[in-house]
Amino acid sequence: MDTTAHPRAPGGASLCQLIRRTVQLRPHATATQFGDRQSTWAGLQDRIARLAGWLHELGVEEGDRVAILALNSDRYFEYYFAVSWAGAVFVPINTRLAPAEMVYWLNDSESSVLFVDEALLPSFRAAESQLETVRTKVFLGDGAPPDGFLPYEDLVAHDPIPASRRQGNDLAGIFYTGGTTGRSKGVMLSHRGLTLNPLQAQSVVQFKPADVLLHAAPMFHIADGFLCMASAMHGVKSVILPGFEPTLVLRAVEKDGITQTLLVPTMIGMVVNHPEVEKYDLSGLQRVLYGASPMPEGVIVRAMEVMPSAEFVQAYGQTETSPILTILESEYHVTSGPKAGRLRSAGRALPGVEMSIQDPAGNEVPRGTVGEVCARGDNIMIGYWKLPELTAETFRGGWLHTGDGGYMDEDGFVFIVDRVKDMIITGGENVYSAEVENAVYLHPAVAECAVIGIPHDAWGEQVHAIVRRKPGSSITEQELIEHCHGLIAGFKCPRSVTFSEDPLPLSGAGKILKSELRKPYWQDQTRSVH
Repeated sequence: MDTTAHPRAPGGASLCQLIRRTVQLRPHATATQFGDRQSTWAGLQDRIARLAGWLHELGVEEGDRVAILALNSDRYFEYYFAVSWAGAVFVPINTRLAPAEMVYWLNDSESSVLFVDEALLPSFRAAESQLETVRTKVFLGDGAPPDGFLPYEDLVAHDPIPASRRQGNDLAGIFYTGGTTGRSKGVMLSHRGLTLNPLQAQSVVQFKPADVLLHAAPMFHIADGFLCMASAMHGVKSVILPGFEPTLVLRAVEKDGITQTLLVPTMIGMVVNHPEVEKYDLSGLQRVLYGASPMPEGVIVRAMEVMPSAEFVQAYGQTETSPILTILESEYHVTSGPKAGRLRSAGRALPGVEMSIQDPAGNEVPRGTVGEVCARGDNIMIGYWKLPELTAETFRGGWLHTGDGGYMDEDGFVFIVDRVKDMIITGGENVYSAEVENAVYLHPAVAECAVIGIPHDAWGEQVHAIVRRKPGSSITEQELIEHCHGLIAGFKCPRSVTFSEDPLPLSGAGKILKSELRKPYWQDQTRSVH
């Protein structure tokens, strides 16, 4: 597959350019902090150029794929830019994959080099024998590397090389979709899209050199990938946690002077409902960017109470859009006054993005009518890796078809109701689970909730809620159903409720795995819908 853009004038947008410009402006400012390790922007660029030189020494050529399987770290941050500096293509691997899924991602992408940290070695070993293209393995840990692995820090001692000239529409990275509902797809993102999207969001998110960003969401996910690109673009210090854990987030906000962070709604709910949240000083936190899944109104209201000094900004998009399409500004995160009523929306299109709500025939529907959310702009993906027919189908009519159901109001605010494919059809009525979940979350006893369709002989599907209660809280199935009847139409309300004592299963990106929750109900069925 030819993933190289047509020749163009030098100086087009590239990830390497982000680093070089920031080094010109702030060479001695802190770039990354991970535990006791810190690096300046000048020091980071030197390590990036040396690691890129080593990749060339290994025989990595322009456009070759270089993968990583690791928890968050400063070395993960370096990896993104070193691979780009070498002219190669990065492939972040979800840390929660089963061995067979990992094998598919690595073999499908034809990755020749793989970076692995100590925590993920067992997962790698379970898949190693089936890997077809990985010829070099790099150990990201600090100790002696396992047999067959090269030590990361020795490689950074290589002579530096000039940055690659790949830019613009050239392929920069392949981010695979989660694969929770079918085979994963490799989303091809360009240098242009990955550098443009932080610029598009800047008018709202307003990153400043004095900011301190907290990386707690997984770095293999495009959401935190966006945060890495934004940090490099604006010369912002990044404090990196190995992974998300509520106590670690609370401590970092207080201890490290965090001013901005990005979290998915599930993570925000776990932080603000932490039993010791009141013990931490969160007054320095100025802005929380959230997205990747619907935000229940009850959770965001609680978050605004716990973090009154912070602005909340919602970003909506997907991997295919690098990743942001729309943003809901902080001024609309209110429950009263003239700007109330927008809190449930995903906001309005970023500059350079055009949104359209379309029916199955590709016609734009009237404002307020639910259809498929479609978009176009320069931040949209190149296409799906080695899947030309799916790419053409997704881009039909010249628009990216997101697969999300939603509507747009008269002022251009987009409201997401659910994934089109996840819609519950009960008694001939369409029910969007996100709307039902929003109602359930408004009950003060609810900590977590997922709404799914389960088989029903008469209605086809029945609306079913799976709920984890807050510690010390008590609510019955009937009480929760009656609560929902006061908020949404009767046909949308859960007909049944299951209470779970354990946290609901999450993907590596922090989204509730509804596919896992559906399995017990549909495993004996010949179809996944009725």
